[in-house]
Amino acid sequence: MNPTIEASKPRSRFMFITWFDVNSWLIELADKRILLDPWLVDTLVFNHFSWLIKGVRPRFYEIPPDIDLILLSQGLEDHAHPPTLKRLNPALPVVASPNGARVAEGLGYSQVTSLEHGEEFVLDGAIAIKAFPGAPIGPFLTENGYLIRDLQSGLSLYYEPHGYPDESLKQIGGVDVAITPIVSLALPVAGTLIRGQPGALEVAQLLNPQIILPTADASEVTYEGVLPPLMQSQGSVDQLQQAMGDRHLTAQILTPQPGERLELSLEPSRS
Repeated sequence: MNPTIEASKPRSRFMFITWFDVNSWLIELADKRILLDPWLVDTLVFNHFSWLIKGVRPRFYEIPPDIDLILLSQGLEDHAHPPTLKRLNPALPVVASPNGARVAEGLGYSQVTSLEHGEEFVLDGAIAIKAFPGAPIGPFLTENGYLIRDLQSGLSLYYEPHGYPDESLKQIGGVDVAITPIVSLALPVAGTLIRGQPGALEVAQLLNPQIILPTADASEVTYEGVLPPLMQSQGSVDQLQQAMGDRHLTAQILTPQPGERLELSLEPSRS
């Protein structure tokens, strides 16, 4: 079934998604609101090296109300953004990779659950969040990807922000929505930082999603410093759509605008 926007369908069939540019998302599922890898305010700087790279937002976003959970896939600043986390209520529960959990705990969050690969967290008996191997960060650290699943309707979402789906995803059998990069990003010496089309194709083959939503690539955000002019990007929605068609993959690619709340009607039949 193709996803549509139909307010008359039962709520349990719906997933609501808001993209705040780059890797920041609000996921509304099973009447729960999950804030994923939030960067909503201030600039983005890695390890205080603003001269190296600095992300600049043309506008900041209000902290969304009624958040039930903060979910962090990595401990790097573009996923666990300290200025944003400082604006959020430290009493909110946090689920994170071990690296992300250390960031949250260091900022005073009191309900932090660190998920190793293969571990699962259940939010209020309504949503299960399972960690899978995600992006390799250096030679000895692999961060998290997540399967987020509505325990009542079966609707599911997979998220991994660097384009590194793991073969263990085969055990899932399928998902309804996948959030994954489409544009690759590389540096001449460091190599590939984000796997766009290759990773997205692997996600489509492993999980057969109804919808793919691009992440990581900036829409309104701009970058300053030494590194941005050296970065090489490759890939597009049209190229991915063509590559999926060549492989008889049927996922629909949606490209939301920053701040736009998408209401997705989905049949819980892929998971």
